[in-house]
Amino acid sequence: MKEIDRSEITPKWLYMNRRQFLSKVSLVGGAAVLAACAPGVIPTAEEEKIILSDMLTDFESIKTYNNYYEFSLSKDRVHVVSKDFKTDPWQVEVYGLVENPTTFSMQDILDQFPQEERIYRLRCVEGWSMVIPWMGFPLSKLLDVVKPTAEATFVRFQTIADFDQMPGLDANFPWPYQEGLRLDEAMNDLTILATGIYDEPLSPSNGAPIRLVVPWKYGFKSGKSLIKIELVAEQPHTFWNLIAPREYGFYSNVNPDVAHPRWSQATERRIGELQRRPTLLFNGYEEEVAYLYEGMSLRANY
Repeated sequence: MKEIDRSEITPKWLYMNRRQFLSKVSLVGGAAVLAACAPGVIPTAEEEKIILSDMLTDFESIKTYNNYYEFSLSKDRVHVVSKDFKTDPWQVEVYGLVENPTTFSMQDILDQFPQEERIYRLRCVEGWSMVIPWMGFPLSKLLDVVKPTAEATFVRFQTIADFDQMPGLDANFPWPYQEGLRLDEAMNDLTILATGIYDEPLSPSNGAPIRLVVPWKYGFKSGKSLIKIELVAEQPHTFWNLIAPREYGFYSNVNPDVAHPRWSQATERRIGELQRRPTLLFNGYEEEVAYLYEGMSLRANY
């Protein structure tokens, strides 16, 4: 199926007819997709609802409004401070409880794992959100190569901490930034390693050259500029949970019914919109991931 060339679209929104729309929804497992119909094709009510509710966030906003404390505590300064960040050469070490520990260069990753587009909502714990067209591949594909052992039950992610390039590391935080997932969360098809946005390589402000994306969790769970992925037997420490465990739990699934201690999570502000909108349980991916938490209290395990 041939999608419309992005160079023919202003702004950078993915337009598709109804047949393409339905195929795309199937491809991304129910993820939100920008859908507009070709001339002469009347959208269904459901298509129209998605068109109006989940338009893609414009490229400039995605690149210039970010939390990336290693560079700056100011979201609108990150892209300025990080613009000269060097990402070549780059390696990602995958090790721990695996049969085939491997260190991948970025070229290895691009050659070995076919890239595909995934259009996901991004929900920040601060109460703002975006809709982003990522390029990447399922994390499960990489884990299949290294083969986790039977003892592996969690995955720990570590991001780069380069004091020569990242002035924000002077802040008194427990660097390097690290995050974690249960192995079954990591193996879920929605969990990807992203290498690009809008068919372009990731910018430094978005986590170049490779980052984690877990769309049903708050954005801070999706570590940027990864250099290490470790398979472990016990739940790993995570950056924000170490700093403020009452505010940032290990799971951090998007949940409108569980407030942050300092603000409600019931609504969110979509970047580019004036009005706040209701927040969706699991960021709208309940059908794909709710089974992972059957029998668990989503309040106790926030």
